[in-house]
Amino acid sequence: MERTWRWFGKKDTITLAMLKQIGVEGIVTALHDVPLGEVWTREKIRDLREYIESYGMRWSVVESLPVVETIKYGGPDRDHQIEVYKESLRNLSAEGIHCICYNFMPVLDWARTDLLHANPNGSSNLYFNYAEFAYFDIYILKREGAREEWAAFRFPEGYGEGRNVLAEADALAREMTPEKDHKLVENIVIKTQGFVSGNFSENDEAPIRKFREFLDLYKGIDKAQLRANMKYFLEAIMPTCEQYGMNMCVHPDDPPIEILGLPRIVRTREDIQWLLEAVPNPHNGLTFCAGSLSAGAYNDVVELARQFAPRTHFVHLRSCHIFPSGDFTEASHLGGRADLIELCRIFEKQNPQLPMRVDHGMTMLGDETKGYNAGYSFLGRMFAMGQVQGILATVDRELGITYKQPGFFD
Repeated sequence: MERTWRWFGKKDTITLAMLKQIGVEGIVTALHDVPLGEVWTREKIRDLREYIESYGMRWSVVESLPVVETIKYGGPDRDHQIEVYKESLRNLSAEGIHCICYNFMPVLDWARTDLLHANPNGSSNLYFNYAEFAYFDIYILKREGAREEWAAFRFPEGYGEGRNVLAEADALAREMTPEKDHKLVENIVIKTQGFVSGNFSENDEAPIRKFREFLDLYKGIDKAQLRANMKYFLEAIMPTCEQYGMNMCVHPDDPPIEILGLPRIVRTREDIQWLLEAVPNPHNGLTFCAGSLSAGAYNDVVELARQFAPRTHFVHLRSCHIFPSGDFTEASHLGGRADLIELCRIFEKQNPQLPMRVDHGMTMLGDETKGYNAGYSFLGRMFAMGQVQGILATVDRELGITYKQPGFFD
């Protein structure tokens, strides 16, 4: 697979010169300076593409061309925003960029409660604690119906045995402080959402009020309606995708659970199958995020890869470990539930040119002092890239595929 890296543009402290040295071939990025809902102009796309190419790499994947909330909940300006989206697709195609990673998660992109959870080796990783998230939902967000939903919450079989998440959230309420509340809001809303979805930023003075306003937009939107809205969007853009050779690849929900009373529609085998059958055009495909899928105890990640490899346009390689409690953390790229070794075999057989990036790495050896986006450390991801490159070199030898690491003599 093509070795790619998520890079956050010219202001990223991780430079393209650094990425070239560690064997990155393709860049995964976006026009982070363009406000939500505006057209990506050909001029802006060309400027960034040429900058990337000046370092000997290519702009392989757009992550993300955001699907604005009005498209997801079916607002009155949905059709206008779809036309904006199609214009951006045409401009990307004109500059030779044909793979678009996006998501259809309402309001909240990926969610974690702890961004620097200690690992036994002294590094740290992203972590999701159900009780802390329930506390945020009930006591900070004060969402209507949250207490009743968490009272009815049940873990998948084999996890969280005897655990009462609501009782744990109530216990937390007796010991939390304003400082701890602020940290939890930062972790769930600000530091994970601002650089991904654009809905929130570190400059927001009242992020919880803004969060509630977004949630209100989805009142009355259930799973069936969100599915219908997604199908409407995809059917509207597929003629453009066919004409200009654009591959749309949806990212699975992260974590793959229903949260905050919002429907989540890309969580399971059944969800993915529905999506691909509802809009059977081959340009409607999947970003196979092994990490997101492995956070769901009901997902057999390897079997999902075997089934959906033909419709996978982009791969995220990471893995999650689920504790007996049901909480989960990012695992080593050689461990966890995802079995990245077998996934590399599956996808390398399917298409050795498929773009792949290592996703979320440990925070290690001073990464935490550099101001990197949560989950996107340099040394931690470089360590993961070395692990994955070793896996791919072994798999390529098994399959008889010749691969030469760029930037090295034989």
